[in-house]
Amino acid sequence: MNAPIENAAYVIAPVGIPTLGVEGSTQLFPIHRIYCVGRNYAEHAIEMGHDPNKEPPFFFQKNPDNVIADGTFPYPDKSSDVHFEIEMLVAIGKGGINIPIESALDHVWGYGVGLDMTRRDLQGEAKKLGRPWEVGKAFEASAPCSALVPASRIGHPTDGKVWLNVNGKPRQVGDLNQMIWKVPEMISYLSGLFELKAGDIIMSGTPAGVGAIVRGDLMEGGVDGVGTLTAKVV
Repeated sequence: MNAPIENAAYVIAPVGIPTLGVEGSTQLFPIHRIYCVGRNYAEHAIEMGHDPNKEPPFFFQKNPDNVIADGTFPYPDKSSDVHFEIEMLVAIGKGGINIPIESALDHVWGYGVGLDMTRRDLQGEAKKLGRPWEVGKAFEASAPCSALVPASRIGHPTDGKVWLNVNGKPRQVGDLNQMIWKVPEMISYLSGLFELKAGDIIMSGTPAGVGAIVRGDLMEGGVDGVGTLTAKVV
């Protein structure tokens, strides 16, 4: 049952709705689902041991409450190899099924910057065993994110540096124009597999240069023309 029941008496207190802030506003963007695009930059696919010419991008999910926006990243338990992956966020403002590529951008509310933090050791074990990746991807606080910026303010970026520094040293550098699947294609494809809804977030893939962090590191990244993100590893 998805529809809210007015004056319902819940047997337990319902969990609050995860949200992201809006740059320059007190309004909040409610998060429905988070879809992540895998291997959407050719050089990153290569560094992970895959051939981008033979393997199209694929999709996995994080949980909405994996989002954290307080400028920290708490290093998770049960892992000793946690990696950063800087990405542009695409915030969906209007849902749909089988959305045509030509009208896909009409469904975008805005954009932001996020980190797809990954317990690489646990993800690697899951891959070897042919198991799902949730343990490596969908853990608590695994999605540090910036505030969102409306597309009505910045348009729909197709070019712009995607970058991440750790402790002031460049680690990842790419450009939005290097994405294998562009934003309209992602939206169209996903809407053929799922019913996209207002509040969905798409993490659009990461450029090459991913690597490990340790407690005390400072991650600073951004997407030119969209925004920046800072997260201290604690």
